[in-house]
Amino acid sequence: MKKLSVRPWFRLAAAGVCLWVLAPAPAAAASKLRVVATTEDLAALAREVGGDRVQVEAIARGYQDPHFVDPKPSFILKLSRADLLIFVGLQLEIGWLPPLITQSRNRRVQVGAPGYMDVSQYNQILDIPTGVITRAMGDVHPLGNPHYWLDPENGRRSARAIQARLAQLRPEDAAYFQQRFEDFSRRLAEAEKRWDQQMAPYRGTQVVSYHRSWPNFVKRFGLVVVGYVEPKPGIPPTPRHTLRLINQMRRDNIKLILVEPYFDLKTPESIARATGAEVLVLLPSVGGEREVTDYFKLFDYNIGLLTAALDRTK
Repeated sequence: MKKLSVRPWFRLAAAGVCLWVLAPAPAAAASKLRVVATTEDLAALAREVGGDRVQVEAIARGYQDPHFVDPKPSFILKLSRADLLIFVGLQLEIGWLPPLITQSRNRRVQVGAPGYMDVSQYNQILDIPTGVITRAMGDVHPLGNPHYWLDPENGRRSARAIQARLAQLRPEDAAYFQQRFEDFSRRLAEAEKRWDQQMAPYRGTQVVSYHRSWPNFVKRFGLVVVGYVEPKPGIPPTPRHTLRLINQMRRDNIKLILVEPYFDLKTPESIARATGAEVLVLLPSVGGEREVTDYFKLFDYNIGLLTAALDRTK
């Protein structure tokens, strides 16, 4: 993935932010740890374990492709105030996050500081490529697939790691963060039983996906992705690849195409017309729709849509 250049206006605005950060922080903000998350998913987990002892802001919106976020001066301001930066890692944010961190001039969130947290280190990562990786393979993530939060167990792992880091930064609140995590984990276990029950009748069902966003999700809930609308990760569909995919779907009677909300539906819908399949827009992130406001609602929303579509396409 190509790194985005930092625009001249961005540099000028960043200079203004640097002057601002030299001023003392407002006293009212001192009582809460200030957390900045790169995605709404990590922000939602930080709120679960941080409760009223943290102030959490996200950079990427849930309806955006987190690979491509336009860096804004307001993001520098968020980072300049932060006690903790939590990010997905595995190079998901590599095109836009590093210059924001540098321009923030906040020593608390620089690489190696206690407030710099790569959450991927605490999770089960899938699709780790082997051998020589070249640009001919598309936008392959050399460290593995970064959409790990779409397995609830990884949500639990992420929350536990965030809880431990918050306790490190604010030891006097460690017991509070621990209690919050235990409550979250209990509620998540109850929700997992419900989600597993809902998905049980469909285990082994073959589907097609637009992008490689779902390996953790489909492994957890027993679906099988057998093809992609993209010929290679990050590469737009081509007529030749689309025809091959149509033939495969006809041959194997595949009736569902999963698409993320930020991709063009034109090609998936043409494939669906040719195969009698259905296009289903699922949300990779909290905030992808207005009503999906937390981590639990993300799975409730997706599994509700998915089971209904699987029933219709039997």
